[in-house]
Amino acid sequence: MARKDLPKYTVPSLTPEDGAKVAAILQTRLDALNDLALTLKHIHWNVVGPHFIAVHEMIDPQVDAVRLMVDAIAERIATLGVAPVGTPGALVKNRTWDDYEIGRAGAIEHLGALDQVYVGVITDHRQAAEDTEELDTVTNDLLVGHLHELELFHWFVRAHLESSGGALSTGSAHTETGAARAAGGAARKASAAE
Repeated sequence: MARKDLPKYTVPSLTPEDGAKVAAILQTRLDALNDLALTLKHIHWNVVGPHFIAVHEMIDPQVDAVRLMVDAIAERIATLGVAPVGTPGALVKNRTWDDYEIGRAGAIEHLGALDQVYVGVITDHRQAAEDTEELDTVTNDLLVGHLHELELFHWFVRAHLESSGGALSTGSAHTETGAARAAGGAARKASAAE
């Protein structure tokens, strides 16, 4: 990192180089969590079907919690002496994942897709926690705390997709669209069998 790109100050015991490195890791998480909050709201507005109210009401507390995570990360970036970037244009430019593709759809289809969203967010968040473990314990602690909540929310989603035998209806899917189709198909089969 060029000297001019370094913060003029950072937290005590970190070098400006390490402060900038930690802030860059956090910026990727800021982008991902901003995207997650918007995706959750999109699902909240577009979910339909028999499980509508359960999913609609389950999503809003997740949105609120993710927005608090966004704020904590942005404030940590600022504390490190770097300006957090939360603009939509920067998020779209920086993201390495595709936009959420499911529009108005059944609750189970959205939950199937959301399962894949959480897999990506949690995997990358865990990597960021690992990458900051030796650099900055405060940032690492922040990310680990977020992982606790993100994994809990993921469990809430997966509970709707799990059979009594423990199999996930999205088990073999690797895309949001594929997971939505798999979850929807499994739900239709279960309804037909009743």
